[in-house]
Amino acid sequence: MELARFLHGSADARTAGQTLTHGRAYEAFGNVLFGGRRRQVFTRLARLSGARPGDRALDVGCGTGYLTLCVADAVTPAGSVLGIDPSPDVLTHARRRADRRPHCTFADGIAENLPGPDGGYDVVVSSLMIHHLPEHVRARSVAEMHRVLRPGGRLLLADFRPPANPVARHLIGAVTGPVMEHNPVHLLEPLVRDAGFTQIETGDLHPWIHHVRATKPGRPE
Repeated sequence: MELARFLHGSADARTAGQTLTHGRAYEAFGNVLFGGRRRQVFTRLARLSGARPGDRALDVGCGTGYLTLCVADAVTPAGSVLGIDPSPDVLTHARRRADRRPHCTFADGIAENLPGPDGGYDVVVSSLMIHHLPEHVRARSVAEMHRVLRPGGRLLLADFRPPANPVARHLIGAVTGPVMEHNPVHLLEPLVRDAGFTQIETGDLHPWIHHVRATKPGRPE
């Protein structure tokens, strides 16, 4: 049985647009996938986001809240971070991990209809989420991230980068399903550019992450 089928609780895990339903299993899989480097990678992503003390941050498709908590550390003591996800199971797991952190909260939500007013956040981040979305809502989701950022606000998108080696890529597909095996991370930058972001930078973090950083045009209000 594909791991993706178990994690998503789906009879057919070969298509994108599904939510995670097994928080504990996802956490265990993440720890194994990053081979002991998970904390290092996500701490680096939080730094790359530009999150600073006092910022209001949003984590879109937060899952079990791993990146959310790293961003929470970056925005303390006066800042706050909200993680949203459509899966009740992973949100329950995330809330347990964030116990006694009042500035780190979680709520039900979807990427293509984000909560909050226009310009309500200083930083928006999202990790390992875009490949879960159906292709026809990905542009809308990035446009929503643009909407909720203030002028001068910062975006960080990070997603799974399949290995270049075809054998390794096939093994990833055998375990997780073809969505991750063939994840087109090269399309993240055009999505961000088309949404109206500028100052776009891309990069990779070992072993599996491709990231895009960008800024919403305009002076901070």
